[in-house]
Amino acid sequence: MSVSTHYDYLDLPCQAGQESFRSITRSYYRGAAGALLVYDITRRDTFNHLTTWLEDARQHASPNMAIMLIGNKTDLESKRKVSKEEGEQFARENGLVFLETSAKTAENVEEAFINTAKHIYTKIQSGEFDLSNESNGIKLGPQGQASQQAGRAGEQTGVSKCCQ
Repeated sequence: MSVSTHYDYLDLPCQAGQESFRSITRSYYRGAAGALLVYDITRRDTFNHLTTWLEDARQHASPNMAIMLIGNKTDLESKRKVSKEEGEQFARENGLVFLETSAKTAENVEEAFINTAKHIYTKIQSGEFDLSNESNGIKLGPQGQASQQAGRAGEQTGVSKCCQ
């Protein structure tokens, strides 16, 4: 699993639990709209480090950052050391979105990114992210900028966005 990935216009740092990445990943949190916190279901130690990684993310990132907890390597079910229920419980207790994946078979990998993007989009719609501030990790493309400007013009003239 890579330290960081870029999905569309969203910066989503990915953590695999390796302590060697800890110092460099702190810089990835700044300006991130979302993060994928990944542990290996066949290695209990990666699950045990989640609290530290989550604290790191919350300390160095926007309080609005969408964090998805990923239990990886479902293709190795016979070697599982962390139950799905434990992952779900950790996610629930910490307000995270949860999914299990297999990077090897690609099971739920796309869904992990899509669900994270949907969670970020929900936060955008609720006003938790200021779209005019790129430090939130969200960069509007030309279409998005035109849409946002049209929305502001509608607010100023009293015309609703649906009627423009």
